Amino acid sequence: MSAGEDNRARVNADSRLELWLGRTLGAGTALATVLLALGLLLQLAGAHAGLSDRLARTGLIVLMATPVARVVISVAEYAGQRDWPFLALTLTVLGMLMVSFLLGVG
Repeated sequence: MSAGEDNRARVNADSRLELWLGRTLGAGTALATVLLALGLLLQLAGAHAGLSDRLARTGLIVLMATPVARVVISVAEYAGQRDWPFLALTLTVLGMLMVSFLLGVG
């Protein structure tokens, strides 16, 4: 593979990663917004207090999980590209997220 072909392959892989990350962040944010809005509307209407609470909590969980999904997608993509330095950095970030989650739960 020539240097030019290698560079084009890298650009294509980077573009694919950016597309996936953008879609993931957009979908996660949109879903969280819908769930939070439904929970708020039900709460304000005074109907189904249990359902409104569950919708709001689910919306918050989706909102918090969205950046984690971004990191997981990055790990998979960098592993597929065999981009070891970025894979190591992204795995470190994922590990830090998991540690902070576990410490926050307890």
